[in-house]
Amino acid sequence: MNVQVRWGHGLLILALWSACTGPRLLTPDDQFGHRYAGRAPDGRVTLSLTPPDAAVAYRRYPVPIDTVHVRPAPFRPDLPPERQAVPVELLIKGSLPDACSELDSVAQERTGHLLHVQLWMRRPQRRRCRPVVRPFRFYLMLADSLRPGSYTLKLNGRVFTFEIRVPEE
Repeated sequence: MNVQVRWGHGLLILALWSACTGPRLLTPDDQFGHRYAGRAPDGRVTLSLTPPDAAVAYRRYPVPIDTVHVRPAPFRPDLPPERQAVPVELLIKGSLPDACSELDSVAQERTGHLLHVQLWMRRPQRRRCRPVVRPFRFYLMLADSLRPGSYTLKLNGRVFTFEIRVPEE
């Protein structure tokens, strides 16, 4: 799967507006586009990582992944784009296999332009769970900001390529 990031006129408008209003703290919607809390129009529920119950024994498994959307923040208008790195958010879509499974943890590692991400789910041991497919979406902020260039993301054993592009003037 090849995911490409494209920049349009909206970036220019955002850059000009940002330059006029000065620095401000951007919400995730402003940085990465609209985010859904709860159930999205595609029927997927937005999940987050929650701590496990200390009194319960769990088994951990890699989360089944359907798709990944790479969502870079806009470049800052006060710096040349080729000299800056931007925060990047991943929108991960997948499905939990039963009524008991929940997101558990995430691990990230970066070596140059290769990013390794492992997303885990947990399921209580010795507990019967109703088998029901539960589609979800999960927003993950990458630990490092990325400079323009081509990248390879290895997420739960699947490989995705994407590019962070300098906006066209």
